[in-house]
Amino acid sequence: MTERGGRVLIGRTAELAELTGALDRAAAGGAAVVLVSGDAGVGKTHLVSALTAAARERDCAVLVGQCAELGESMPYLPLADALWTASRGTGPEAADVRAALESRPVLRRLLPDGEGPPDAASELGQQQLFGAVLGLLGELGARTEGRDRPVLLVLEDLHWADRSTRHLLTFLSRVLSRERVCLVGTYRSDDLHRRHPLRPVVAELLRLPTVTGVEVRPFGPAETAEYLAGLAGGGAPVTAGTVERVHRRSEGNAFYAAELYSAESTGDDLPAGLADLLLSRVERLSDGAQRVVRVAAVAGRRIDDELVRRAAGLDEAAVGEALREVVSHQLLVPAGTGYTFRHALLREAVYADLLPGERTRLHADFARLLGAGPDVPPGGRRGSAAELAHHSLAAHDLPTAFAASVRAGREAERLGAPDEAFEHYDRALELWEAVPDPEGASGTDRMGLALDTVRTSGRAGEQRRAISRLRRLLELADPADVVLGARIRDRLAEYLSDVDEDDESQEMARAAVAMLPPDPPRPERAAALSTYARTLLYQDEHGEMPAVAEEAIELARATGATGAEASLLVTLGVFRESREAAPDVVEVFERARDLALEGGRQVVALRAAFHHARAKFDRGDLAGATAAADEAVKWTLDAGLGWSTYGIVLRCLRYLIHYTSGDWAEADRLAGEFAVRVARTPEAQVSAYALFTEVAQGSPAVEERLRWIAPLWARDSFLNYVAHGLAAEHALWNGDPGEAVEHVERTLRESVYTQEAPVIRVAAIGLWAHAELAARARAAGDEDAVRAAIEAGDDLIGRARRAATTTSDGWPRGWLGVEGRAWLARAEAERRRLDGVLDADLWRTAVDLFTYGDPDGGFVYEVARSRWRLAEALAESGDRDAAAEEWRRAVAAAERLGAAPLLAALRDLGSRARLDTGAGRAAAPAPAGPFAALTAREREVLKLVAEGRNNKEIAAALFISPKTASVHVSNILAKLNVSGRTQAAALALREGL
Repeated sequence: MTERGGRVLIGRTAELAELTGALDRAAAGGAAVVLVSGDAGVGKTHLVSALTAAARERDCAVLVGQCAELGESMPYLPLADALWTASRGTGPEAADVRAALESRPVLRRLLPDGEGPPDAASELGQQQLFGAVLGLLGELGARTEGRDRPVLLVLEDLHWADRSTRHLLTFLSRVLSRERVCLVGTYRSDDLHRRHPLRPVVAELLRLPTVTGVEVRPFGPAETAEYLAGLAGGGAPVTAGTVERVHRRSEGNAFYAAELYSAESTGDDLPAGLADLLLSRVERLSDGAQRVVRVAAVAGRRIDDELVRRAAGLDEAAVGEALREVVSHQLLVPAGTGYTFRHALLREAVYADLLPGERTRLHADFARLLGAGPDVPPGGRRGSAAELAHHSLAAHDLPTAFAASVRAGREAERLGAPDEAFEHYDRALELWEAVPDPEGASGTDRMGLALDTVRTSGRAGEQRRAISRLRRLLELADPADVVLGARIRDRLAEYLSDVDEDDESQEMARAAVAMLPPDPPRPERAAALSTYARTLLYQDEHGEMPAVAEEAIELARATGATGAEASLLVTLGVFRESREAAPDVVEVFERARDLALEGGRQVVALRAAFHHARAKFDRGDLAGATAAADEAVKWTLDAGLGWSTYGIVLRCLRYLIHYTSGDWAEADRLAGEFAVRVARTPEAQVSAYALFTEVAQGSPAVEERLRWIAPLWARDSFLNYVAHGLAAEHALWNGDPGEAVEHVERTLRESVYTQEAPVIRVAAIGLWAHAELAARARAAGDEDAVRAAIEAGDDLIGRARRAATTTSDGWPRGWLGVEGRAWLARAEAERRRLDGVLDADLWRTAVDLFTYGDPDGGFVYEVARSRWRLAEALAESGDRDAAAEEWRRAVAAAERLGAAPLLAALRDLGSRARLDTGAGRAAAPAPAGPFAALTAREREVLKLVAEGRNNKEIAAALFISPKTASVHVSNILAKLNVSGRTQAAALALREGL
């Protein structure tokens, strides 16, 4: 197999087929991720180059980026490399990449010429960047009228990837679904020792359904022979002895084999090891060229042309000649505005061969050029601070390394890379005592820098590490500095809350407030009161919350702490909702959102926007909720926050609003973004929402979605609540109330919502299931089972009633949303059905409450479901005209929604109760065989006889009198010419009636 450009690809047919298959899947509309592993030099890059060539021949957008061996210092280096190269290249995707970058400033800042204000760091910076990358890839791969170009993104050498790049790789692997994107990552498997940071990432990713692994194995003897023949070209044939020696020494490693063959062709003795072999190539160069190679090895895998020229210490003519010699010997390869080593192993061998003093001097040269070069202004190009810190440390220049580390930390924060920011700040802290005037160099004191490390640790998701640091700072802080002490305790309370240490969190927040007297007014006290108020939201034994929140809001306004005021308004609004009707709470959340946006507090703004839409939804204002949710989701997507925590919750809420209002076409469109094949709890939570419409429609997708969710639902209370509740409904529609009861019981055992309003819905579904079991038990004469069902039902209705009147912490519930009240009414109606009573008044109440005051609107599906039971109750009471009216309205809604299970239940009821006149419907085919003489009603009766029903039970099922049922049975026996019910039942079963 020959790759474009004449390079031979040997023995990789299956591997290339796997990669091109992934590219095909992406082109067809299903994202694919492939991790390519293999030993250093085995041919990973060669294989991926063949893929990129094939992709370009297919007119794909190709983006290739490489990691560099600079430790953890340069965040998103391969992404920046890929975007920079693609936007400056000549490929067909270049203009589209430039346009996509122009509309995403958060990505432009990654590029070498990227700009951004020094205060651009955001608490959601990383999530914004991830969202921007996802949006860019989706935009590049989207089909348009003039473009059909899938995307191939290659990230090479992931064993050197920084933490932020590893997080990005994980994020994309998890969320890429319908984007036409193929993501390929390469890494050295021989470098992944037990503690290598990439190792757990690879293990996690390979469990994801969209991710596959391709291992590039060493050549076999025949493949080595073919490879060497390709290297020989049209020269002398490669002898069997040469093949045997090269294969034995290289152990099938392609790069090593090529170097061995090259060395053997010179007639020199072969060095003992690969490093010596590679160095022997360097030793054949002139002194100037060797100097350039050594300088390039210190620069890294990718070398800037101007920097290497200046660091080499040669005059312009000599360095130019040396570079030409190095390139002609294929040690360096031109790439963009600089060079790369032909293989990383070359750089590693040269760097390892440097003498300690020589290495230190070269690093010092690079530090000097990066820190004071005439073409590098203060602040430098993107990443220069991190590079300067790297080279300064290696040169033992601690003052420069210290200042550069602080700068690099601030730059990493601005780029949305909190992991790298923490590492830089932490390194600067380690150097604090070793440098003169650290406060002057850093622009902060030691405690301020320590708090920077805590902040970035928290933003990186390392709350427990942040907690540990804050505990140490409490010991070190000056007790007389009450403002500092309060700030430390306030932050500690926030992080303790994040890890569910609620008691200590509240204690720490209370201590922070106590340290700062009300006078003089301070924003720090407002922030501390805000945190304390949030800890009181669900744990307020002494009723402090209202007074604390009101004081905090006044103080926040007085001190101009708009962020704290916004957060407090949200907290107070949520608190008031559970205690009082609070008619103005929607406006409170709206005000909080606007304040948070004004103060640049994105997390608070997202929280307020969610509650603003949710409060409208809970009050039955579905049109207002739709508008609020659409506006909030648009804002989150425009800000690149669609996959932030509240971004996900808002998208799910928008889906739920459309599901409730009966706009299932839009709900289904939105659910198309909810992946079925999930492997982590956050994705499973989103996936579970799609079950609302899928269960109601009787979709075959339900079973597959539940299969993927099932291994995860025990890990998360919310997932447990949503998935088990809908799995119970699915079981009921499929005639299995026993399985439905199991799902309900698991929800009650494993969910935290058993004392909150959401339990009312679960109780209503459980009562439905127990009513079905009780009906079956009565038909079988099993009184013990009837009593057990009633006992379980009493427990469920008790839970529902308590949740409707009392909060989880024992306070009277002042307000219950319109949906909650409707579900309680349905639970009450189901409880009476458990006694064998269809109470039309109770079901009419459920219908009325589910309309939310709009006879033609409200919760459309639940109105139809309640009408089903109301029609059944009316038919049983003999009010056939009213029953038929309710039945027809329910059928119309079910047909419009495509609610197949409900429609089937309504058709069955219509047939049994003679509510379905059949107007406008095709007549059923006439029966054949032994049942040809039976009327339609007699066939219905015979069906019930076959189920073992007596005349009274048949009458109840068909809404007729027992005497009429008896007449029907007698006529059936006569027409079938059988002696009794048993023979008639046997005949019905045999004929499959």
